[in-house]
Amino acid sequence: MGLFAIFISALLVNNVILSKFLGICSFLGVSKKTETAKGMGLAVVFVMILASTITYIVNKCILIPLDIGYLSTLAFVLVIAALVQFVEIVVKKTNPSLYKALGIFLPLITTNCAVLGIAVLNMDNNYNLIESIVNSAGAALGYMLAIVLLAGLRERMEENTDIPEAFKGLPLALITAGIMAIAFFGFSGLI
Repeated sequence: MGLFAIFISALLVNNVILSKFLGICSFLGVSKKTETAKGMGLAVVFVMILASTITYIVNKCILIPLDIGYLSTLAFVLVIAALVQFVEIVVKKTNPSLYKALGIFLPLITTNCAVLGIAVLNMDNNYNLIESIVNSAGAALGYMLAIVLLAGLRERMEENTDIPEAFKGLPLALITAGIMAIAFFGFSGLI
């Protein structure tokens, strides 16, 4: 499969949130405002691409040569945790309002199964370094696309006064996410 096909597949066809259902906690938790969704999306893009690159190198240069591939999940989590700490420090220094808006969800990128899932999928699919980076970029941008779309829809729904009380908040967000997943399913024949 070519690089463009890998990218489009990760972005639309196998969207990490709407198709693989990875990273749902931050998807639902941070998608109330478009601005915080963009910030979270950018943080995930940075962490996911860098984490996939570093985990590929760790896997190929350390784990496989030492025949300790069974430690890959632990090694990947450690790499991701270190990167998230770095991102957290940078966001706190450069954009304190975004840091406050993201709250607990920024450190939760460490355990965001989307970041770990893409690193593991890259390994399982035997992608080389370039394919891993392209797949990670597509998946990360797909994550950002989904979270920003949901945030925009949720902002619009907050303005609507005709929504029954029982549907306001998380119930309507879940219904909307389900409809988005169905819409993204339409891309399945693309690749």
